Amino acid sequence: MRRDGIALSLILSAALLAAAAGPAAAGDAVAAARAYRQANGAEILARYVELLEIPNVARDLDNVERNAEWIRQRLAARGVAAELWRIEGVPPIVYGRLEVPGAQRTVGIYVHYDGQPVDRDQWTFDPWTPVLTTAALEDGGVRRPLPRPGEPIDPEWRLYARSSGDDKAPIPAILAALDALRQAGIQPTSNLVFFFEGEEEAGSEHLGDYMRAHRRELAVDLWLICDGPVHPSRRPQLVFGVRGYTGFDLTVYGAGRYLHSGHYGNWAPNPAMMLARLLASMKDDRGDVTIAGFYDDSAPLSDAERAAMAALPDYDDALRRELGLAWTEGDGASLAERLRRPSLNVRGMASAAVGEAARNVIPTTATASIDVRLVRGDDPEVMLDRVEEHVRRQGYHVVRQDPDLETRLRYARIARIDRRPGYKAAGAPLDAPVVQPVIAAARRVAGDELVLMPTLGGSLPLYLFTELLAAPVVIVPIANHDDNQHAPDENLRLANLWYGIDLMAALFTME
Repeated sequence: MRRDGIALSLILSAALLAAAAGPAAAGDAVAAARAYRQANGAEILARYVELLEIPNVARDLDNVERNAEWIRQRLAARGVAAELWRIEGVPPIVYGRLEVPGAQRTVGIYVHYDGQPVDRDQWTFDPWTPVLTTAALEDGGVRRPLPRPGEPIDPEWRLYARSSGDDKAPIPAILAALDALRQAGIQPTSNLVFFFEGEEEAGSEHLGDYMRAHRRELAVDLWLICDGPVHPSRRPQLVFGVRGYTGFDLTVYGAGRYLHSGHYGNWAPNPAMMLARLLASMKDDRGDVTIAGFYDDSAPLSDAERAAMAALPDYDDALRRELGLAWTEGDGASLAERLRRPSLNVRGMASAAVGEAARNVIPTTATASIDVRLVRGDDPEVMLDRVEEHVRRQGYHVVRQDPDLETRLRYARIARIDRRPGYKAAGAPLDAPVVQPVIAAARRVAGDELVLMPTLGGSLPLYLFTELLAAPVVIVPIANHDDNQHAPDENLRLANLWYGIDLMAALFTME
C-alpha cells in the first residue's frame, strides 16, 4: 500500500525535478506527494484533528455548518473557487472548482463530511476529541501525543474519532495533495470539481435536489467517489459499482395485550415465534433467499468483471479467522461472489424484553427491520413486491398500519409491512475507456497490489450521479478495512492516510 522503503533522498530528488520541470512532469506527482507528507506529516495530522473536533451528525445543523465552512475555507486557501450551496434546514453542500488551462477533461470528486451518531458510553475515548494511538486498541495500542513537526511518524499509528475513516479521511488527503503539487510546481491535468455532502449518513435525502438545481456546475466527465475502505487484505482497491438498497420493517401480531406466559402459554399465539418462522422461510440453510423471483432480474457478470473477480486476492480464510466465523454462506463461495447477488438481511429484531428486563409474558407484537441489497438489474419496488407476495403465501394478511379489533378477529395471521425508499445499483464498466486513466493513476501508487473490485458490498445513492448527472462513477477508497466504520472507536490507520495523499496526487495528474 505504501512505499515507505524508498529512500527519502530519492523522493526529494524526484520532487525537485518535478518542481523544475513544471506541469509537464506530472509523472512526478506521486513522488512530490510522498516528499511533502514525509516533511509535513505532523502539520497534516494537526489540521485533520481540527476538522475531527467538529461534531458532524447530519441533524446537528449548527455543527454541520461549521464543518462545511472549515472545508470551504481550506479549499479557497488553495486556489479553489469554493462556496456553500444551501437548502433551508438542510446540511449545505461544499462546492469548489479548480480550472486548469488547457485541460481536456473535468473530474468530479465527491466526499461526504457528515458522520453517524455516537453513543459516547461505548467509546474508549470521546468521539469528538481525536486521540492518536501507537497501534489499534485491540492490538495493544496506547495513547500518545500528536507528533511534533519533524518527528518521525509510524504509519501503523491510529487516529481515533468519529468520521476519522468514514468519511472525512479523503479531505486531508485532498488538501495535502493540492499543497504537494503546488509546492512542486506541478499542475493538475484535469479541471477539478469538488462536491462535498453533509447528509449522506442521514440518507442523502436532498442530494438529488442539489443536483437538479446545479446540473451545469456539476457537469463532469467522471466522478470519483471518495468513500469506503480498502480491501480486507489491506491492499488498495478501486471499486466500479455499488449495490442498490431498499428495506422494510415487518411486524406480526398476537393478542391485543400482554398475557401471562403460565396462564396462556401453549394456547395464545406468540408473535416472536411466528416472526422467527416467517423470517426462516425467506432463506435456506445455504444462505440463499427463497423468495420467488428474488434473483430473476439480476444482471450477469461481464467478461471484464469475471476477469477482475478471478484476479482478486484469496483472502476469505484469513477474513473468517479475523471475524471468528467457522462458516460463511454460499457453501464456500467467496465474499466477492456473494456481493454480486442481491441479499436479504435481518438488521434488528424486537419483541418484549430480554435480560433483567425480561418478564414472563407472551408478547403482543414482534418486529424485524430488514435491508435488501440490490445488484444491477434489480428494481427496489419490484423486490419489495416479491417480499410481500412471499409473506402472503405464508398465510399472512398484509396491512400498512396497526390492525383494529375487527381485522384481528378476521385474520389468523397479520403482518404489517412498512416499506422504506430505495434506489438501484450503479457503477461503471471496468473496461470503459473513461475509467482507464483512473486505473493507471492508481497503479502509479499501488503497483501490482491494486485490486479492481466490480462491486462494493455497501450501498450508496450513486444512481443520482449516473442518472441525474449522466456521468460514470468510480469509488476510490482509502480508509483501513478495520476502521470500525459507523461503530464505536472508529479510527484511521495513518498508512491509509499517506496512501490517500499519494493517490489524490496521482488522480489529479492522471493522463
